[in-house]
Amino acid sequence: MRYISTRQPATNRETLGFEDVLIAGLAPDGGLYVPTEIPKFSAAEMRRFRQLSYAELAAEVLAPFVGDAFHRDELLAILEDAYAGFDHRAVAPLNQIGSGEFLLELFHGPTIAFKDYALQVLGRLFDAVLARRGERVTIVGATSGDTGSAAIEACRDRENIDIFILYPHGRTSAVQRRQMTTVKSPNVRTLAVEGSFDDCQDLVKAMFADVPFRNRHRLSAVNSINWARIAAQVVYYFAAGVALGAPDVPISFAVPTGNFGNVYAGHIARAMGLPVAELVIGTNRNDILYRFIETGEMRITSVEPSLSPSMDIQVSSNFERLLFEVSGRDGAALAAAMAEFRKSGHLPASRETWNATRGLIRAHRVDDDETRATIAQVYRETGELLDPHSAIAVAASRAKGRKDGTPRVALACAHPAKFPDVVEEVTGRYPPLPAHMADLMTRPERETPIANDLAAIEAYVAANVAGNNEGSRA
Repeated sequence: MRYISTRQPATNRETLGFEDVLIAGLAPDGGLYVPTEIPKFSAAEMRRFRQLSYAELAAEVLAPFVGDAFHRDELLAILEDAYAGFDHRAVAPLNQIGSGEFLLELFHGPTIAFKDYALQVLGRLFDAVLARRGERVTIVGATSGDTGSAAIEACRDRENIDIFILYPHGRTSAVQRRQMTTVKSPNVRTLAVEGSFDDCQDLVKAMFADVPFRNRHRLSAVNSINWARIAAQVVYYFAAGVALGAPDVPISFAVPTGNFGNVYAGHIARAMGLPVAELVIGTNRNDILYRFIETGEMRITSVEPSLSPSMDIQVSSNFERLLFEVSGRDGAALAAAMAEFRKSGHLPASRETWNATRGLIRAHRVDDDETRATIAQVYRETGELLDPHSAIAVAASRAKGRKDGTPRVALACAHPAKFPDVVEEVTGRYPPLPAHMADLMTRPERETPIANDLAAIEAYVAANVAGNNEGSRA
Protein backbone atom coordinates (compact mmCIF):
# COMPACT_ATOMS: atom_id res chain seq x y z
CA MET A 1 0.00 0.00 0.00
CA ARG A 2 1.31 3.45 -0.98
CA TYR A 3 0.13 6.89 0.07
CA ILE A 4 -0.05 10.33 -1.55
CA SER A 5 -0.81 13.85 -0.32
CA THR A 6 -4.16 15.43 -1.11
CA ARG A 7 -2.29 18.48 -2.43
CA GLN A 8 0.21 16.82 -4.74
CA PRO A 9 -0.16 17.55 -8.46
CA ALA A 10 -1.11 14.44 -10.41
CA THR A 11 1.94 14.89 -12.65
CA ASN A 12 4.41 14.91 -9.77
CA ARG A 13 3.27 12.48 -7.09
CA GLU A 14 5.70 11.01 -4.62
CA THR A 15 4.33 7.97 -2.82
CA LEU A 16 5.19 6.88 0.72
CA GLY A 17 4.83 3.63 2.60
CA PHE A 18 2.86 3.16 5.80
CA GLU A 19 5.78 3.65 8.19
CA ASP A 20 6.69 7.03 6.73
CA VAL A 21 3.05 8.19 6.68
CA LEU A 22 2.62 7.08 10.30
CA ILE A 23 5.66 9.04 11.50
CA ALA A 24 5.09 12.11 9.32
CA GLY A 25 1.39 12.61 10.09
CA LEU A 26 0.96 15.72 7.93
CA ALA A 27 2.43 15.98 4.42
CA PRO A 28 5.15 18.64 3.88
CA ASP A 29 2.90 20.48 1.40
CA GLY A 30 0.20 20.84 4.06
CA GLY A 31 -1.96 18.10 2.59
CA LEU A 32 -3.25 14.93 4.23
CA TYR A 33 -2.06 11.47 3.29
CA VAL A 34 -4.52 9.09 1.62
CA PRO A 35 -3.96 5.64 0.14
CA THR A 36 -3.54 5.37 -3.60
CA GLU A 37 -6.37 2.84 -3.58
CA ILE A 38 -8.97 1.60 -1.12
CA PRO A 39 -8.89 -2.15 -0.41
CA LYS A 40 -12.21 -4.02 -0.63
CA PHE A 41 -13.59 -6.98 1.28
CA SER A 42 -15.88 -9.55 -0.29
CA ALA A 43 -19.19 -10.60 1.23
CA ALA A 44 -17.65 -13.93 2.19
CA GLU A 45 -14.80 -12.20 4.04
CA MET A 46 -17.23 -9.99 5.95
CA ARG A 47 -19.31 -12.99 6.99
CA ARG A 48 -16.13 -14.53 8.39
CA PHE A 49 -15.57 -11.34 10.41
CA ARG A 50 -18.58 -12.28 12.57
CA GLN A 51 -16.51 -14.94 14.30
CA LEU A 52 -13.56 -12.70 15.19
CA SER A 53 -12.65 -10.86 18.36
CA TYR A 54 -12.35 -7.08 18.10
CA ALA A 55 -8.54 -7.27 17.92
CA GLU A 56 -8.69 -10.00 15.27
CA LEU A 57 -11.14 -7.92 13.23
CA ALA A 58 -8.85 -4.90 13.59
CA ALA A 59 -5.96 -6.94 12.22
CA GLU A 60 -8.03 -7.87 9.16
CA VAL A 61 -9.11 -4.28 8.50
CA LEU A 62 -5.71 -2.68 9.11
CA ALA A 63 -3.56 -5.25 7.33
CA PRO A 64 -4.14 -3.88 3.79
CA PHE A 65 -3.27 -0.33 4.93
CA VAL A 66 -0.18 -1.46 6.85
CA GLY A 67 1.13 -3.55 3.96
CA ASP A 68 4.52 -5.09 4.67
CA ALA A 69 5.39 -2.61 7.45
CA PHE A 70 4.23 -5.14 10.05
CA HIS A 71 3.97 -8.90 9.88
CA ARG A 72 0.41 -10.09 10.56
CA ASP A 73 1.37 -11.76 13.85
CA GLU A 74 3.18 -8.61 15.04
CA LEU A 75 0.21 -6.45 14.09
CA LEU A 76 -2.23 -8.74 15.92
CA ALA A 77 -0.05 -8.71 19.05
CA ILE A 78 -0.02 -4.89 19.01
CA LEU A 79 -3.79 -4.77 18.64
CA GLU A 80 -4.46 -7.33 21.36
CA ASP A 81 -2.27 -5.33 23.71
CA ALA A 82 -3.96 -2.05 22.70
CA TYR A 83 -7.46 -3.29 23.55
CA ALA A 84 -6.61 -5.50 26.52
CA GLY A 85 -7.33 -2.73 29.02
CA PHE A 86 -10.77 -1.78 27.69
CA ASP A 87 -13.53 -2.41 30.22
CA HIS A 88 -15.97 -4.34 28.00
CA ARG A 89 -15.28 -7.74 26.44
CA ALA A 90 -16.79 -6.62 23.14
CA VAL A 91 -14.53 -3.51 23.22
CA ALA A 92 -17.13 -1.55 21.19
CA PRO A 93 -20.51 -2.96 22.27
CA LEU A 94 -23.88 -2.19 20.72
CA ASN A 95 -26.75 -1.11 22.95
CA GLN A 96 -30.30 -1.13 21.58
CA ILE A 97 -32.28 1.98 22.56
CA GLY A 98 -35.30 1.57 20.29
CA SER A 99 -36.76 -0.36 17.38
CA GLY A 100 -33.93 -0.67 14.89
CA GLU A 101 -32.02 1.99 16.84
CA PHE A 102 -28.64 1.31 18.45
CA LEU A 103 -25.84 3.05 20.29
CA LEU A 104 -22.29 2.05 19.49
CA GLU A 105 -20.57 2.58 22.83
CA LEU A 106 -17.13 4.00 22.11
CA PHE A 107 -16.19 4.99 25.65
CA HIS A 108 -14.77 1.81 27.13
CA GLY A 109 -11.10 2.77 26.77
CA PRO A 110 -8.79 4.33 29.36
CA THR A 111 -9.86 7.96 28.71
CA ILE A 112 -13.56 7.03 28.18
CA ALA A 113 -13.86 8.56 24.69
CA PHE A 114 -13.78 7.20 21.16
CA LYS A 115 -10.28 8.54 20.49
CA ASP A 116 -8.88 5.63 22.54
CA TYR A 117 -9.88 3.15 19.85
CA ALA A 118 -7.31 4.59 17.46
CA LEU A 119 -4.76 6.20 19.74
CA GLN A 120 -4.07 3.15 21.88
CA VAL A 121 -3.06 1.48 18.62
CA LEU A 122 -1.19 4.51 17.30
CA GLY A 123 1.03 4.81 20.38
CA ARG A 124 2.13 1.21 20.06
CA LEU A 125 2.72 1.50 16.32
CA PHE A 126 4.90 4.55 16.96
CA ASP A 127 6.85 2.68 19.62
CA ALA A 128 7.49 -0.27 17.33
CA VAL A 129 8.58 1.80 14.34
CA LEU A 130 10.78 4.20 16.34
CA ALA A 131 12.49 1.33 18.15
CA ARG A 132 13.09 -0.39 14.84
CA ARG A 133 14.60 2.77 13.35
CA GLY A 134 16.44 3.93 16.45
CA GLU A 135 14.70 7.31 16.18
CA ARG A 136 12.85 9.79 18.41
CA VAL A 137 9.93 12.08 17.52
CA THR A 138 8.19 15.11 18.95
CA ILE A 139 4.42 14.77 18.71
CA VAL A 140 2.45 18.00 18.57
CA GLY A 141 -1.33 17.91 18.55
CA ALA A 142 -4.38 20.11 18.95
CA THR A 143 -7.46 19.00 20.83
CA SER A 144 -10.95 20.28 21.36
CA GLY A 145 -11.23 18.00 24.36
CA ASP A 146 -10.86 14.25 23.84
CA THR A 147 -7.95 13.71 21.43
CA GLY A 148 -5.48 15.27 23.84
CA SER A 149 -6.12 12.98 26.79
CA ALA A 150 -6.29 9.89 24.56
CA ALA A 151 -3.03 10.83 22.83
CA ILE A 152 -1.33 11.50 26.15
CA GLU A 153 -2.52 8.18 27.57
CA ALA A 154 -1.21 6.39 24.48
CA CYS A 155 2.18 8.13 24.46
CA ARG A 156 2.99 8.80 28.12
CA ASP A 157 6.30 7.40 29.41
CA ARG A 158 7.36 6.13 25.98
CA GLU A 159 11.12 6.40 25.60
CA ASN A 160 11.22 7.69 22.03
CA ILE A 161 8.39 10.25 22.16
CA ASP A 162 7.91 13.77 23.50
CA ILE A 163 4.30 14.93 23.27
CA PHE A 164 2.90 18.48 23.36
CA ILE A 165 -0.87 18.99 23.29
CA LEU A 166 -2.49 22.37 22.60
CA TYR A 167 -6.04 22.96 23.81
CA PRO A 168 -8.28 26.07 23.97
CA HIS A 169 -8.03 27.63 27.41
CA GLY A 170 -11.36 27.52 29.23
CA ARG A 171 -13.19 25.72 26.41
CA THR A 172 -13.02 22.10 27.55
CA SER A 173 -14.94 20.42 30.34
CA ALA A 174 -13.21 20.14 33.71
CA VAL A 175 -12.89 16.38 33.26
CA GLN A 176 -11.40 16.76 29.78
CA ARG A 177 -8.88 19.32 31.04
CA ARG A 178 -7.87 17.33 34.09
CA GLN A 179 -7.34 14.18 32.04
CA MET A 180 -4.54 16.11 30.35
CA THR A 181 -3.16 18.35 33.07
CA THR A 182 -2.89 15.76 35.86
CA VAL A 183 -0.52 13.45 33.97
CA LYS A 184 2.91 13.55 35.62
CA SER A 185 4.89 11.78 32.91
CA PRO A 186 8.03 13.77 32.01
CA ASN A 187 7.52 13.36 28.25
CA VAL A 188 4.07 15.04 28.38
CA ARG A 189 3.36 18.79 28.11
CA THR A 190 -0.04 20.48 27.79
CA LEU A 191 -0.49 24.07 26.59
CA ALA A 192 -3.65 26.07 27.30
CA VAL A 193 -3.84 28.39 24.30
CA GLU A 194 -5.75 31.66 24.51
CA GLY A 195 -8.12 31.01 21.61
CA SER A 196 -10.33 28.39 19.98
CA PHE A 197 -9.63 24.85 18.83
CA ASP A 198 -9.26 26.18 15.29
CA ASP A 199 -6.48 28.46 16.57
CA CYS A 200 -4.76 25.45 18.17
CA GLN A 201 -5.11 23.44 14.98
CA ASP A 202 -3.70 26.31 12.91
CA LEU A 203 -0.70 26.57 15.25
CA VAL A 204 0.03 22.87 14.87
CA LYS A 205 -0.18 23.12 11.09
CA ALA A 206 2.07 26.18 11.17
CA MET A 207 4.69 24.25 13.12
CA PHE A 208 4.61 21.55 10.46
CA ALA A 209 4.85 24.18 7.73
CA ASP A 210 7.99 25.62 9.41
CA VAL A 211 10.31 23.13 7.71
CA PRO A 212 13.50 23.89 9.67
CA PHE A 213 11.61 23.62 12.97
CA ARG A 214 9.79 20.49 11.81
CA ASN A 215 13.01 18.78 10.77
CA ARG A 216 15.05 19.92 13.78
CA HIS A 217 12.57 18.45 16.27
CA ARG A 218 11.27 15.59 14.08
CA LEU A 219 7.64 16.61 14.42
CA SER A 220 4.88 14.05 14.11
CA ALA A 221 1.10 14.19 14.53
CA VAL A 222 -1.52 12.12 16.31
CA ASN A 223 -4.58 14.16 15.37
CA SER A 224 -7.00 12.57 12.95
CA ILE A 225 -4.86 14.09 10.20
CA ASN A 226 -2.70 10.97 10.75
CA TRP A 227 -3.98 8.30 8.38
CA ALA A 228 -3.28 5.50 10.87
CA ARG A 229 -5.95 6.99 13.14
CA ILE A 230 -8.53 6.98 10.37
CA ALA A 231 -7.70 3.36 9.54
CA ALA A 232 -8.06 2.26 13.17
CA GLN A 233 -11.44 3.98 13.44
CA VAL A 234 -12.74 2.08 10.39
CA VAL A 235 -12.69 -1.05 12.54
CA TYR A 236 -15.65 -0.24 14.77
CA TYR A 237 -17.88 0.43 11.77
CA PHE A 238 -17.19 -3.10 10.57
CA ALA A 239 -17.66 -4.44 14.10
CA ALA A 240 -21.11 -2.83 14.36
CA GLY A 241 -22.04 -3.75 10.82
CA VAL A 242 -21.28 -7.46 11.03
CA ALA A 243 -22.91 -7.67 14.48
CA LEU A 244 -26.16 -6.42 12.88
CA GLY A 245 -26.03 -8.75 9.91
CA ALA A 246 -23.73 -7.15 7.33
CA PRO A 247 -23.00 -7.85 4.54
CA ASP A 248 -26.49 -9.36 4.18
CA VAL A 249 -28.18 -6.40 5.91
CA PRO A 250 -27.43 -2.73 5.14
CA ILE A 251 -26.65 -0.45 8.10
CA SER A 252 -26.86 3.32 8.59
CA PHE A 253 -24.74 5.39 10.96
CA ALA A 254 -25.22 8.75 12.66
CA VAL A 255 -22.02 10.47 13.77
CA PRO A 256 -21.42 13.60 15.89
CA THR A 257 -18.97 15.58 13.84
CA GLY A 258 -16.31 18.18 14.50
CA ASN A 259 -13.07 17.54 12.62
CA PHE A 260 -14.76 15.03 10.25
CA GLY A 261 -12.31 12.19 10.97
CA ASN A 262 -14.84 9.88 12.61
CA VAL A 263 -17.44 10.02 9.85
CA TYR A 264 -14.71 9.89 7.21
CA ALA A 265 -13.69 6.54 8.71
CA GLY A 266 -17.28 5.42 8.13
CA HIS A 267 -17.02 6.58 4.54
CA ILE A 268 -13.85 4.47 4.14
CA ALA A 269 -15.64 1.45 5.64
CA ARG A 270 -18.34 1.91 3.01
CA ALA A 271 -15.72 2.16 0.26
CA MET A 272 -14.18 -1.09 1.56
CA GLY A 273 -17.44 -2.94 1.00
CA LEU A 274 -19.47 -2.49 4.20
CA PRO A 275 -23.11 -1.98 3.05
CA VAL A 276 -23.65 1.47 4.59
CA ALA A 277 -27.05 2.75 3.49
CA GLU A 278 -26.52 6.25 4.90
CA LEU A 279 -24.02 8.33 6.81
CA VAL A 280 -25.66 11.14 8.77
CA ILE A 281 -23.60 13.77 10.55
CA GLY A 282 -24.80 15.82 13.49
CA THR A 283 -23.23 19.23 14.08
CA ASN A 284 -23.75 21.65 16.93
CA ARG A 285 -24.15 25.42 16.50
CA ASN A 286 -20.71 25.44 14.84
CA ASP A 287 -22.36 24.14 11.73
CA ILE A 288 -20.02 24.81 8.80
CA LEU A 289 -20.39 21.26 7.46
CA TYR A 290 -24.18 21.32 7.81
CA ARG A 291 -24.30 24.63 5.95
CA PHE A 292 -22.13 23.28 3.14
CA ILE A 293 -24.17 20.11 2.69
CA GLU A 294 -27.44 22.04 2.79
CA THR A 295 -26.46 25.07 0.66
CA GLY A 296 -23.20 24.33 -1.12
CA GLU A 297 -21.46 27.23 0.62
CA MET A 298 -18.60 26.68 3.02
CA ARG A 299 -17.74 29.86 4.89
CA ILE A 300 -15.85 30.19 8.18
CA THR A 301 -17.62 32.02 10.99
CA SER A 302 -16.57 32.52 14.59
CA VAL A 303 -16.36 29.50 16.88
CA GLU A 304 -19.10 29.58 19.52
CA PRO A 305 -18.87 27.64 22.81
CA SER A 306 -21.52 24.94 23.21
CA LEU A 307 -22.53 22.01 25.42
CA SER A 308 -20.50 19.78 23.07
CA PRO A 309 -17.03 21.40 23.15
CA SER A 310 -15.27 18.65 21.21
CA MET A 311 -17.33 19.77 18.21
CA ASP A 312 -16.68 23.51 18.58
CA ILE A 313 -14.82 23.66 15.28
CA GLN A 314 -15.17 25.66 12.08
CA VAL A 315 -12.31 24.21 10.02
CA SER A 316 -12.85 20.44 9.75
CA SER A 317 -9.45 19.21 8.61
CA ASN A 318 -10.45 15.75 7.45
CA PHE A 319 -13.08 17.13 5.10
CA GLU A 320 -10.14 17.79 2.78
CA ARG A 321 -9.80 14.06 2.25
CA LEU A 322 -13.39 13.77 1.06
CA LEU A 323 -13.02 16.86 -1.14
CA PHE A 324 -9.99 15.23 -2.75
CA GLU A 325 -12.10 12.23 -3.69
CA VAL A 326 -15.16 14.07 -4.97
CA SER A 327 -12.98 16.52 -6.92
CA GLY A 328 -11.43 13.77 -9.02
CA ARG A 329 -8.22 13.52 -6.94
CA ASP A 330 -6.91 16.74 -8.49
CA GLY A 331 -4.27 17.69 -5.93
CA ALA A 332 -3.23 20.93 -7.59
CA ALA A 333 -6.81 22.23 -7.79
CA LEU A 334 -7.48 21.22 -4.19
CA ALA A 335 -4.29 22.94 -2.98
CA ALA A 336 -5.45 26.16 -4.67
CA ALA A 337 -8.95 25.83 -3.19
CA MET A 338 -7.61 25.23 0.33
CA ALA A 339 -5.27 28.21 0.03
CA GLU A 340 -8.24 30.39 -0.93
CA PHE A 341 -10.27 28.93 1.93
CA ARG A 342 -7.59 29.87 4.46
CA LYS A 343 -7.12 33.32 2.91
CA SER A 344 -10.73 34.41 2.51
CA GLY A 345 -12.66 32.03 4.76
CA HIS A 346 -14.69 30.85 1.78
CA LEU A 347 -14.15 27.54 -0.02
CA PRO A 348 -14.57 27.68 -3.79
CA ALA A 349 -16.50 24.49 -4.58
CA SER A 350 -18.26 23.56 -7.80
CA ARG A 351 -21.86 22.38 -7.97
CA GLU A 352 -20.51 18.98 -9.01
CA THR A 353 -18.40 18.78 -5.85
CA TRP A 354 -21.35 19.84 -3.72
CA ASN A 355 -23.73 17.33 -5.31
CA ALA A 356 -21.19 14.53 -4.95
CA THR A 357 -20.78 15.36 -1.25
CA ARG A 358 -24.54 15.45 -0.70
CA GLY A 359 -24.75 12.02 -2.28
CA LEU A 360 -22.39 10.65 0.36
CA ILE A 361 -23.31 12.51 3.56
CA ARG A 362 -26.55 13.83 5.09
CA ALA A 363 -26.49 16.42 7.87
CA HIS A 364 -28.54 17.79 10.75
CA ARG A 365 -27.77 20.74 13.02
CA VAL A 366 -28.48 20.31 16.73
CA ASP A 367 -28.48 23.30 19.08
CA ASP A 368 -28.00 23.15 22.84
CA ASP A 369 -31.74 23.02 23.54
CA GLU A 370 -32.20 20.01 21.26
CA THR A 371 -29.14 18.41 22.83
CA ARG A 372 -30.67 18.75 26.30
CA ALA A 373 -34.03 17.50 25.05
CA THR A 374 -32.44 14.40 23.51
CA ILE A 375 -30.52 13.56 26.68
CA ALA A 376 -33.78 13.85 28.63
CA GLN A 377 -35.82 11.85 26.10
CA VAL A 378 -33.37 8.93 25.91
CA TYR A 379 -33.14 8.84 29.70
CA ARG A 380 -36.94 8.74 30.04
CA GLU A 381 -37.26 6.03 27.39
CA THR A 382 -34.36 3.78 28.36
CA GLY A 383 -32.65 4.94 31.56
CA GLU A 384 -29.46 5.50 29.52
CA LEU A 385 -27.36 8.58 30.19
CA LEU A 386 -25.90 10.28 27.11
CA ASP A 387 -23.14 12.83 26.98
CA PRO A 388 -23.92 15.89 24.77
CA HIS A 389 -21.93 14.62 21.78
CA SER A 390 -23.66 11.24 21.79
CA ALA A 391 -26.99 13.02 22.14
CA ILE A 392 -26.26 14.97 18.96
CA ALA A 393 -25.74 11.69 17.10
CA VAL A 394 -29.08 10.35 18.37
CA ALA A 395 -30.86 13.62 17.56
CA ALA A 396 -29.47 13.65 14.03
CA SER A 397 -30.42 10.02 13.53
CA ARG A 398 -34.00 10.58 14.66
CA ALA A 399 -34.37 13.79 12.66
CA LYS A 400 -33.42 12.07 9.41
CA GLY A 401 -35.37 8.85 9.99
CA ARG A 402 -34.38 5.35 8.97
CA LYS A 403 -33.91 4.69 5.26
CA ASP A 404 -36.03 1.71 4.15
CA GLY A 405 -36.18 0.48 7.75
CA THR A 406 -32.46 -0.25 7.95
CA PRO A 407 -30.92 -0.39 11.44
CA ARG A 408 -29.30 2.88 12.39
CA VAL A 409 -26.33 3.08 14.74
CA ALA A 410 -25.62 6.33 16.58
CA LEU A 411 -22.03 6.65 17.72
CA ALA A 412 -21.79 7.31 21.47
CA CYS A 413 -18.39 8.96 21.49
CA ALA A 414 -17.88 9.85 25.14
CA HIS A 415 -18.87 8.63 28.59
CA PRO A 416 -21.50 10.86 30.25
CA ALA A 417 -19.13 11.37 33.20
CA LYS A 418 -16.95 13.56 30.97
CA PHE A 419 -19.78 16.14 30.97
CA PRO A 420 -21.51 15.51 34.30
CA ASP A 421 -23.00 18.95 34.90
CA VAL A 422 -25.28 19.05 31.88
CA VAL A 423 -26.25 15.39 32.32
CA GLU A 424 -27.23 16.02 35.93
CA GLU A 425 -29.04 19.24 35.00
CA VAL A 426 -31.22 17.42 32.48
CA THR A 427 -31.76 14.03 34.14
CA GLY A 428 -31.23 14.64 37.85
CA ARG A 429 -28.56 11.94 37.89
CA TYR A 430 -24.87 12.70 38.32
CA PRO A 431 -22.83 10.23 36.24
CA PRO A 432 -19.84 9.01 38.27
CA LEU A 433 -16.41 8.54 36.76
CA PRO A 434 -15.23 4.94 36.27
CA ALA A 435 -13.23 3.47 39.13
CA HIS A 436 -9.84 4.02 37.48
CA MET A 437 -10.58 7.77 37.29
CA ALA A 438 -12.44 8.19 40.58
CA ASP A 439 -9.83 10.55 42.10
CA LEU A 440 -9.37 12.66 38.94
CA MET A 441 -10.91 15.83 40.38
CA THR A 442 -8.48 15.87 43.32
CA ARG A 443 -5.25 15.15 41.43
CA PRO A 444 -2.82 18.10 41.19
CA GLU A 445 -2.77 19.85 37.81
CA ARG A 446 0.05 21.14 35.60
CA GLU A 447 -1.58 23.73 33.36
CA THR A 448 0.59 25.96 31.16
CA PRO A 449 -1.27 28.98 29.77
CA ILE A 450 0.35 30.35 26.62
CA ALA A 451 -0.34 33.07 24.08
CA ASN A 452 -1.90 32.32 20.71
CA ASP A 453 1.48 32.95 19.13
CA LEU A 454 3.54 30.60 16.97
CA ALA A 455 6.92 31.95 18.09
CA ALA A 456 6.03 31.52 21.76
CA ILE A 457 4.84 27.96 21.26
CA GLU A 458 7.81 26.94 19.12
CA ALA A 459 10.13 28.37 21.77
CA TYR A 460 8.35 26.37 24.47
CA VAL A 461 8.55 23.15 22.46
CA ALA A 462 12.22 23.71 21.66
CA ALA A 463 13.01 24.31 25.33
CA ASN A 464 11.22 21.20 26.55
CA VAL A 465 12.06 18.38 24.16
CA ALA A 466 14.34 15.73 25.60
CA GLY A 467 18.01 16.67 25.57
CA ASN A 468 17.41 20.40 25.14
CA ASN A 469 16.44 21.45 28.66
CA GLU A 470 16.02 18.50 30.94
CA GLY A 471 15.76 20.74 33.99
CA SER A 472 12.52 22.29 32.73
CA ARG A 473 10.91 18.87 32.53
CA ALA A 474 10.99 18.12 36.25
